[in-house]
Amino acid sequence: MDNSKTNKRDNKIRIKKIEIIRKLKKIRLPKFDIIVAIGRDGIEPAHILKRFLGIPVYTIYLNYRDKNNKPIHKEPILKKPISNRLKKIKNKNILIVDAISKTGKTLKKAKRLLKGNKTKTFVINGNADYSLFRYKKCIKWPWN
Repeated sequence: MDNSKTNKRDNKIRIKKIEIIRKLKKIRLPKFDIIVAIGRDGIEPAHILKRFLGIPVYTIYLNYRDKNNKPIHKEPILKKPISNRLKKIKNKNILIVDAISKTGKTLKKAKRLLKGNKTKTFVINGNADYSLFRYKKCIKWPWN
C-alpha cells in the first residue's frame, strides 16, 4: 500500500523512509561488489541499500540540475575528482545509486566514468534498472 501524500503547499509528494524500506524489501537485487552513490542526492539512498547489501559505498559528485530541478549544464559535470580507490576498481559489479532520474543523463555519465565494470542503476524515483517509484511530481525526501 502506498501511503505517500501530496503536500498542498509545495505540490510535492511526501514519502516516508519506512515506505522506501518496505518497497526495497520486495526487490530481488543480484549480488553487487560495491555501491556508487551519486552525490549529493544519492548518498542517503546508497546508505539505506548498504544496510541491506552489506557492501562498501563510494561517492562520485555529478551535477546536472539546480535546487529547483532545472538543468544548468548541457551534460552532467564531475564536481569533485573521483577517489583514487574508485579509479582503481575494475571488473566489479557496481550498483550506481541516485534518488531520482528524469532523463537518465546523470546515470549514463556515471556509467561512463565507471567503464571497465559491470554497472546497474538504482533510483528511488524515476527510470533506472531498479526503481521504487515512478511519480511524475517532485518528491519531498524524508532526509531533507
